[in-house]
Amino acid sequence: MAVTIYLGNAGDRNSRAAPGAIALGEAIADRYGADIERVGQRVSRVDGGWALQLAVALPNLRRLAAHVAERLDSGGAPVLTLGRCAASLATLPVIASRYPDAAIVWFDAHGDSNAPAADGSTDAGYLGGMVLTGAAGEWRTGLGGGLDLGNVILVGSRDLDPPEQARVDQGQIALVPPGPLLGPRLERAVGGRRVYVHLDCDVMTAGLLATEYQVADGLDWSDLEEAFRVLAASMPIGLEVAEYEAAWPDGEPNDPTRLLAAIAPVLTSLLANR
Repeated sequence: MAVTIYLGNAGDRNSRAAPGAIALGEAIADRYGADIERVGQRVSRVDGGWALQLAVALPNLRRLAAHVAERLDSGGAPVLTLGRCAASLATLPVIASRYPDAAIVWFDAHGDSNAPAADGSTDAGYLGGMVLTGAAGEWRTGLGGGLDLGNVILVGSRDLDPPEQARVDQGQIALVPPGPLLGPRLERAVGGRRVYVHLDCDVMTAGLLATEYQVADGLDWSDLEEAFRVLAASMPIGLEVAEYEAAWPDGEPNDPTRLLAAIAPVLTSLLANR
């Protein structure tokens, strides 16, 4: 059993996520006695639109995709710490190719289902905000597509752009918003399917975790633990955690203790006794 730490870029806007991925991956490995596998190499951060960000990250993202494919094909369960959500452009097409009917449970304050500008402009737009549509093949990423957006379940999302809200309203993507009885509502949305879990730390209500985008009225620790107990019973295929920063902007360390306790049901399912 192993924890994979992704070291490469993925549309980074600051330098705090890469140390966060390392720190969280090491904490998980230490708690479960797992090996650590490191994928990719650090690349200097660049400023620019989504296309430039993708071009810089693409060599490392291809390594990540190959690693996830190898782990799945050898019977392993990927447990990944990713700096930024855009790294999922590499993981989701691989998951979809092996498990086309699995539910992709996407914990995130945002919808991450925008698309490039209709006029073809590449000098604007946030790469991390276009992950799900890229993995679905709605635009060309260089990493493949194949994800069925009908299998995506947004959990805890509350800061949706108008095009993302339209996808939810039209039933293209499911949404389990924050609120009471999160676990039962998530269980109904999963509907007995196997699950692949993506956790963006900004799904938590502002102030609970150090992460780039702090959004009010999100999940608390009991919500997250309730949801992960449900998912642990759904034969999880894998787990990826993104947007965890090693420290707050003022330098105070980000303590992973509560996070590890909340997601323990799925981590135990994936890492214990393997």
